[in-house]
Amino acid sequence: MSTEVAAKSASELAWFKSTYSGGEGGECIEVAAAPGTVHVRDSKASARAQLTFRSSEWAAFVDFAAGL
Repeated sequence: MSTEVAAKSASELAWFKSTYSGGEGGECIEVAAAPGTVHVRDSKASARAQLTFRSSEWAAFVDFAAGL
């Protein structure tokens, strides 16, 4: 995980929320892909800090989570 400032600002990224997210106000995250990185943020507090992962780290996490 990187704490460095991303090359693109959060407003320049195309954010996506899971299709499993409902409109009831539960916990949701949004994800945006950029070259070499994946950005993750809280959908209810999008102006707050975001996490940035290398694409390979994100892929490993998704593979792990899919196996649960």
